[in-house]
Amino acid sequence: MKNKAIRISAVVLAVYLLFGALFYPIAGDSLHFTADTTETVSSKAALGEFTEGDVIRQSFLCEFDDLQTLTLLVGTMARKNTDVIQAELTDASGNVVYSALLDTSLMKDNSEYTITLDPILTDVKGQYFTLSLKSLYGTRGNSVTFYYGNSVNTGRVDVPVEIEDTEALYLNGVRMVDDESNLCGLCLKLGGINRHWFGPLYWYLYAGVGLLLVLYLVYLVHCYQKGERRGLLGVVCSLQKYNFLIRQLVSRDFKTKYKRSVLGMLWSFLNPLLTMSIQYVVFSTLFKSSIDNFVIYLLSGIVCFNFFNEATNMCLMSIVGNSTLINKVYVPKYIYPFSRTLSSGINLLLSLVPLFIMLLITGTWPTKAFLLLPFVLLMLFMLSYGVGLILATMMVFFRDTQFLWGICSMLLMYLTPVFYPETIIPSQFLTVYKLNPLYHVLRFIRSILIDGVSLEPKAYLYCILLCGIPFLLGLLIFRKNQDKFVLNI
Repeated sequence: MKNKAIRISAVVLAVYLLFGALFYPIAGDSLHFTADTTETVSSKAALGEFTEGDVIRQSFLCEFDDLQTLTLLVGTMARKNTDVIQAELTDASGNVVYSALLDTSLMKDNSEYTITLDPILTDVKGQYFTLSLKSLYGTRGNSVTFYYGNSVNTGRVDVPVEIEDTEALYLNGVRMVDDESNLCGLCLKLGGINRHWFGPLYWYLYAGVGLLLVLYLVYLVHCYQKGERRGLLGVVCSLQKYNFLIRQLVSRDFKTKYKRSVLGMLWSFLNPLLTMSIQYVVFSTLFKSSIDNFVIYLLSGIVCFNFFNEATNMCLMSIVGNSTLINKVYVPKYIYPFSRTLSSGINLLLSLVPLFIMLLITGTWPTKAFLLLPFVLLMLFMLSYGVGLILATMMVFFRDTQFLWGICSMLLMYLTPVFYPETIIPSQFLTVYKLNPLYHVLRFIRSILIDGVSLEPKAYLYCILLCGIPFLLGLLIFRKNQDKFVLNI
């Protein structure tokens, strides 16, 4: 008995050591810093020809630890110009921190022009800067223009942005406003780096957590030796003991789903593809979605949400649907919703096949970040199982749960960025909106599949917390009420 507990503990510790050691090179630079750009306002109008002596002034708040680039939306009047523009960047005290001469002959019409700061400005987060642009030789017919606005494009409509007095655009000392006298700003995008404390301390944290895990496993082995199966060891032992039953339940659920179906398991491939095809036509054609690589964006959202919806709905009926078996044979009751979630997990893995095929078709090739997919899928499984435990418990005592959950799941789909970008959500609601665990799961999987990179360390924390809390809450509610199930089913 003791040897069995030691073997299980050794496997758990080996898995931690292996994945912890591999995670650092896989996650890469994202553990140390994140390179990003700010959102720019959509162009509403152009300033007109920027001729000799004209001066533009635009102040902004730096959101990065290190400021690297300034990107402007310019127009050349569809010609090659020879004007030279003097660009200066000053801090809040009026000191010039960067100066350069911009060659307008290198600018393209209606395109972004990037000013790369050399050297970059470090430790400037939260500081105000002012960008000044002055035309040195511009004349009518030989000058460029700059675009400005006061709204943000969401891919569907332009959402107004309230520009502060301190960040308003000035042309020759005159503050720029639109027809409704609203302040405007340059179409200016900042690029920079945010540094993370997590990267330099990773190996210390890795060793510390490893030490705590060893102490926890020693404690569990000691309890197991006294005949007490607690925590992780108790769960693993139960899964081993009822392994045959779990396999039978999963097999039954899987076969029942495709019973008398002509295409059978092929529906696991066709369902997400057909759903994606319909929504792709609607949102990319009728509503003109401007999301990059929208096919993968949409299909990844459909695959993840379909698994969550299927798993929770199957868990909901897991106790009530097995009432005959529960009344006759003793089995840990959490096995039933677990087998349902596991059955849905098989469909999830099958649904990933068309997703990877679409990745190859769209030319999105795998990177080392793809090795982080197991983490995302584990978080999604925990979330689905935790919510499923809550629903299974509620269903025993309140049979209307199945109808209420149908409405709630539909509402949740619209509150999750499955087919739309999060940018359409007003900024004042974003904090509440991001409490949705599925938002973080989708953000993670899309970063891995579309961008091929890992997210910043705090994204892992948010994902673990927001998926782990429903999981632990589900375990607590289910465990507290499981002894009453027999009396109510």
